[in-house]
Amino acid sequence: MEKVSALRLVSGAPSTQASTVYDRLREDLLSGRLEPGRKLQMRFLTDLYQTGQTPLREALNRLTADGLVEGREQRGFYVAAISRSELAELTKTRCWVESLALRESMAASTPQWEEQLLLAQHRLSRSPRSLNAEQFEDNPEWERLHRAYHRALIGNCGSQSLIAFCGQLADQLYRYRRLSIRKVFSSRQVADEHQAIMDAVLSKDADAAVAMLTAHYSRTAEVLLQDRQIFPELRDGADRG
Repeated sequence: MEKVSALRLVSGAPSTQASTVYDRLREDLLSGRLEPGRKLQMRFLTDLYQTGQTPLREALNRLTADGLVEGREQRGFYVAAISRSELAELTKTRCWVESLALRESMAASTPQWEEQLLLAQHRLSRSPRSLNAEQFEDNPEWERLHRAYHRALIGNCGSQSLIAFCGQLADQLYRYRRLSIRKVFSSRQVADEHQAIMDAVLSKDADAAVAMLTAHYSRTAEVLLQDRQIFPELRDGADRG
């Protein structure tokens, strides 16, 4: 029995290690610490995450399936590139699928779900977006509560597959938002938008709630799509003009 248990522990270790590496790599990809287009050299990654190549490759394959890493034949792994066309497509798709999920959540509304949504919005509203009142300093707790709020909106839709797909789209779009977060922060009253969406949900007005959620995501995309720091081709085009 002891030998069997030991074998199980040993056989389970790589998967556990791969999950840990996956979580750390995913955070670094989403935060922008590993910048878009960068080649992910195995030696650099094994040193950075203090792991072997087997769990690292497993983690990279999972991140490739998530759309955060690109595997290129005979060339290895790269951080997924960014583009204006992808940003527009991801935003459009997120609006489509979350509109469906929100309508389904509202159709199946329960007092418990409404209480969860109220609590999520309340917690988010009490968390400062910036840790510094004088200049923008990202607040990780706000980001966590922000994700919880948006997940609560669609969490009653009855489809874990749909919720998971929405989460994957949110991750891919988060990479873009992180690159231009200061600009978006200064130009939006995001707290008012969150409150308005929740008010429409609690008023049972699905059309208004969906319209507000779609506008909420579209405003972020519009700001990012015009950001010349993220997309140098805008700057180059202006120079040629």
